[in-house]
Amino acid sequence: MIEGLTTGIARSTADGVVIRGLSLVDDLIGQRSFTEMTYFLCSGVMPDASQTRILDACLVTLMEHGWTPSSLLARLMADSVPEESQVAIAAGLLSLGPIYAGTSEACAKLLQLGVDQDDPDGFCAETVRDFRARKQAIPGFGHPLHKPDDPRTAKLLSIAQEASVSGRYVDLLLRLGRAVDASFGKHITINATGAIGALLLEIGLEPGVMRGLALVSRASGLIGHVREEHQRHAARALWAFAEDNIPYADDQSR
Repeated sequence: MIEGLTTGIARSTADGVVIRGLSLVDDLIGQRSFTEMTYFLCSGVMPDASQTRILDACLVTLMEHGWTPSSLLARLMADSVPEESQVAIAAGLLSLGPIYAGTSEACAKLLQLGVDQDDPDGFCAETVRDFRARKQAIPGFGHPLHKPDDPRTAKLLSIAQEASVSGRYVDLLLRLGRAVDASFGKHITINATGAIGALLLEIGLEPGVMRGLALVSRASGLIGHVREEHQRHAARALWAFAEDNIPYADDQSR
């Protein structure tokens, strides 16, 4: 035993497992859902019904989005290493970051900075100016497909309102959206990751766990892609498409 080092997560003994003070066998298995346990392990407290509903909705939202870098990578690896599904899923998860599915964390950090400001609209306008001056995308805004609005965002915000968890973070997200529109002179969608960042803050989760929650969600979706790849073998067609449509060009000819 190393003096001063402890863990508050879990311990195993010959006759059981204790997780954050609760018995896995007596208190958790069959008593709590996967979503509740995810919240519990992230925060240290068991969620109430509204918090569970919001987290569950967020996890479902990020689970699947068709042909994306994560699903393409997973399928290519499933074809290359067919007996090792964990390799394919891990490869797909490596694409989740500041561009795809991982921007909830960055958006949440912005909302945390602005939520207690005396002039929230001024904060939003200054934030947009700063991002545009640095030529950086504003996390939580814009989508290549869902225009003018992201239907997932509308659904998430509706669920939050029904669950009575729509509050100051959602309000600031909407204010930030108006500042974005004013700066660009047109409507820019609030994407699903922006809404998720606000809602996870509303239910008491910190930005630091949000990337991990996106990984948990997308890992479940990638199981389906890996399974289908084993049945339909799309990876070879993707490979052939790349070879047929991205020709070799000698550097000397450029």
